[in-house]
Amino acid sequence: MSNLQQRLESRQINMIAIGGSIGTGIFLASGYSIFVGGPGGALVAYTVMAVIVYFLMTSLGEMSTFKPSSGSFCDYSNLYVGKSFGFAMGYNYWFNWAITIATEISAAALIMNYWFPHINPVWFSIVFFLGIFITNLFSVKVYGEVEYWLSFVKVAVIIVFIVLGIATLYHQPEFGVKRWTIGDAPFHQGWFGFISVFLFAGFSFQGTELVGVASGETKNPETSIPKAIKLVFWRLTLFYILSIGIISLLIAYNDPRLATQDNVHMSPYTLVFSNYIGTYAANFINIVILVALISAANASMYSSTRILWYLGTIKQAPNFITTVNKRGIPIAALILTALVGSVVFISSFVGNGVVFTYLVQISALCGFLAWFGIALSHYKFRKNILPKLGGVGILKYKAKFYPWAQIISMVAIVLIIVAQFITLGEHYNIFDFIMIYSSLILYFVLYFGHKIYTKFNLINKNSPYSKMDEENVD
Repeated sequence: MSNLQQRLESRQINMIAIGGSIGTGIFLASGYSIFVGGPGGALVAYTVMAVIVYFLMTSLGEMSTFKPSSGSFCDYSNLYVGKSFGFAMGYNYWFNWAITIATEISAAALIMNYWFPHINPVWFSIVFFLGIFITNLFSVKVYGEVEYWLSFVKVAVIIVFIVLGIATLYHQPEFGVKRWTIGDAPFHQGWFGFISVFLFAGFSFQGTELVGVASGETKNPETSIPKAIKLVFWRLTLFYILSIGIISLLIAYNDPRLATQDNVHMSPYTLVFSNYIGTYAANFINIVILVALISAANASMYSSTRILWYLGTIKQAPNFITTVNKRGIPIAALILTALVGSVVFISSFVGNGVVFTYLVQISALCGFLAWFGIALSHYKFRKNILPKLGGVGILKYKAKFYPWAQIISMVAIVLIIVAQFITLGEHYNIFDFIMIYSSLILYFVLYFGHKIYTKFNLINKNSPYSKMDEENVD
């Protein structure tokens, strides 16, 4: 048996679409973003990023509705751009989410140390890791239900925060607008501040593309996927833009409490909730962040497993990877992904969180490469493939603003990747540079390695994509 089961419901897809991008980026880094770029810089950066993400998700929505696939845009990269591009994109995305399992569980273990400082965090890592692995052993419906409720908690807390934040503004002089005139606000540090926040925003929004991976196991994808995509922009706007706006009106950008992004006591959510629930605010937000991290790790295990399974089905991974149990779970891909994800434990033995920091940076750049793949695949699909199939008239869901949306997205992503360099600061060494760009280096090694391999006729000629690939330009 090698087929997955379509058991995800519309409500689960809707929550996965928005829940995938809600994590520490909004609960912790939102305040730090205002501290770095000022209220105006943060608000503009997150707004621009929300628009880019909307472009990417509508592109993915069009392709996912036309051809639902658990390979998601990796499948579309193979079909519409080229085999080598798709090969590199597939392994890049699998690696991205496999190591994200490690980063999220590491962070969750550190959160537990907030309450249990005398217990080695590796024990929490083991418990969380086994829990997520067992959840993914059951049917995809179980995964969908668990992810639905975890995401529901995150969404509910953000909505409550927005309501309480607006209520607090009524007690502020001029509704807090004066905080936008302090120092060099609203654009603190000019372009440098804006670009820095733009990077934070990009990290925060990563995960929204998971709805594409879930399309292959979704009931009625032709109606469920477009509905989820249409709502995602407005939800992102509501949660991120409105949250950033409220925080900037309640707390001055130069408030030293916003200068950290790894202290739950200084989270803008904690600072606002403390007005209503007092000293318990930090505990409450810590629980929410823990839920967000477990949710992200759960989604990472799911998506990386499906991508690896997909690579096996198109002969770009060993055939045993395609093994699926009676519940429709790609068990071999799940076990192999879990083994890679278990690198989480290494970070528990390395001082000062060195491995953890590098894993976060590597994973983030992998995510941006994936976004570039979505934009390019859709551009190629519309330009080279769709005209041969009957044109846009055959589409049941059409992405808007083609081709400008795809071009703008690709340009923005390239700028983001180049701008990673500024995160190194003034004091860096060549090792730091290589680690920051290691995922990009690996991508090109995979891409050119596959092209050379193909040139010498070592690729399986029976691949279902061979005929289509001959028509595409790699």
